[in-house]
Amino acid sequence: MIVTVTLNAAVDKTYYVSGFAAGAVQRVRQQIAEPGGKGNNVAKIVRLLGGEAVATGFAAGGAGAFIEERLAARGIRTAFVRIPGESRTCLNIVDETSGGSTELLEEGPAVGEAALAEVKDVIGRLGAQASVVVLSGSLPAGTPADLYAELVGIAASAGARVYLDASGEALALGIGARPDLIKPNEEELARLVGRKRIEGALLAQTAAMLHGRGVRQVCATQGSRGAVACMDGVLYRVIAPAVAAVSTVGCGDAFVAGMAYADEQGLPAEERLRLAAAAAAAAAMTDRAGELDLSVCERLLDRVKVSPL
Repeated sequence: MIVTVTLNAAVDKTYYVSGFAAGAVQRVRQQIAEPGGKGNNVAKIVRLLGGEAVATGFAAGGAGAFIEERLAARGIRTAFVRIPGESRTCLNIVDETSGGSTELLEEGPAVGEAALAEVKDVIGRLGAQASVVVLSGSLPAGTPADLYAELVGIAASAGARVYLDASGEALALGIGARPDLIKPNEEELARLVGRKRIEGALLAQTAAMLHGRGVRQVCATQGSRGAVACMDGVLYRVIAPAVAAVSTVGCGDAFVAGMAYADEQGLPAEERLRLAAAAAAAAAMTDRAGELDLSVCERLLDRVKVSPL
């Protein structure tokens, strides 16, 4: 069982319009609404890969009910802590004329001390039953910056392997708790070590440095170019297959889901990376986050190149 934790869950809405312009009335040709937030996207991909997923975190109001209902309809068990207010909506406006998109992201409801204590209990209880606990996404208002570090400790103490996909201070502090995996992209990795950019050999050196600080798997993703990873002391270069991408939103979540599912299956490092990259590439070929065609993912596996550096 893989448990995903989304502390700032969302309803992801996508509007498709032609010729989007600020200040004008727009006709929406098509709209999509999905349970969102990075952890929920991971849960959806794990389920599509054939795994058992349980989603937890915070949910509020009618939007929170929508998130729970839609996840349950996908065969994902939910254990959200209900809080006052309304779970956020994240709106993506896709201009079909230009191909560009505009995102509007709500902050989401604040979280009080009682709810924080409850979600910690839930994570500890589910962590005792899970192979992997995935902590993903932004922290909600009212929570401390070191919350992920504490949750890593709770889940690890319960016996689970813990994956952390965050950014900024939350990631920097979370690394101190030694999660089993982190997945920063190039920009997030650069910010983590105080640089403007990380290129070439420095990417691998930085991944190895973070591995040396106690993170078993460090995957520095590079979008369509693949990833550089340090896995159990070995550096790998991952070259992703070229695909006709429809949307790259949620591809990082698909990568994490592939890693978690492969880890649960006991696959070796190279095969974990292969499945993660194939899942991310397959996800890019869909129009929404948390989606992939399993048959496409399986066909892409042989086109992923993984080699030691």
